[in-house]
Amino acid sequence: MTPPDILPLDLSPRDWESQPPYLHPPYQSSITRAPRHALVPLKASLGELTQPVYGHDSVADIDHDLTRNALKNGTPIGERIIVTGRVLDDTGRPVPDTLVEIWQANAAGRYVHRTDQHDAPLDPNFLGAGRTLTDSQGRYRFVTIKPGAYPWGNHPNAWRPNHIHFSLFGAHFASRLVTQMYFPGDPLLDLDPIYQCTPEGIRSRLVADFSLDHTEPGTALGFVFDIVLRGARAIPMEARS
Repeated sequence: MTPPDILPLDLSPRDWESQPPYLHPPYQSSITRAPRHALVPLKASLGELTQPVYGHDSVADIDHDLTRNALKNGTPIGERIIVTGRVLDDTGRPVPDTLVEIWQANAAGRYVHRTDQHDAPLDPNFLGAGRTLTDSQGRYRFVTIKPGAYPWGNHPNAWRPNHIHFSLFGAHFASRLVTQMYFPGDPLLDLDPIYQCTPEGIRSRLVADFSLDHTEPGTALGFVFDIVLRGARAIPMEARS
């Protein structure tokens, strides 16, 4: 998450061959928005490298629990799950104090957003977004509802697999990385151009592992999704420097 021109000496550069391409024709919207020319790298200014993201005081204790942070009187509908993991550098060291944000569709496959016109019900008790900070060991934890699949119009009878969007911020605003987490055993993964545009052999890093150790008896299934920021084991990201 550190810009390339100020990388620590012991941090490997990002493995771009493992990252999804800007242009992947089966993902139709990439045809119109992918850059046609090589990107021009801009050196980050001092302000971009030193401005804090939000400050720790703005992350409330309840922000990580999407089953409670909608500030309504009821409980969201759907299968409760726990998503946890660690944010690591390429040497396996934890990355503490990383702001981790998630956003997702509800159990019916609909986002709380005015542009989402999917004919599925909204849940008044589910906001679909949360955030937390990693602890000293790089750990994060969310309690949420398993998102539903939804149609997205990319090709005939196209449905997005169940997934959760992840955003990570380092110590400054210019350090944002974005990715998606998928669920094991989802039959839609083989049909999804976004998932399939990640190189074969790498895309499995985007799939969480089921964990009985993190499952709470009678309450919620547990899933583990570790995020490696750089190097040969890096998680594929949607936004490239």
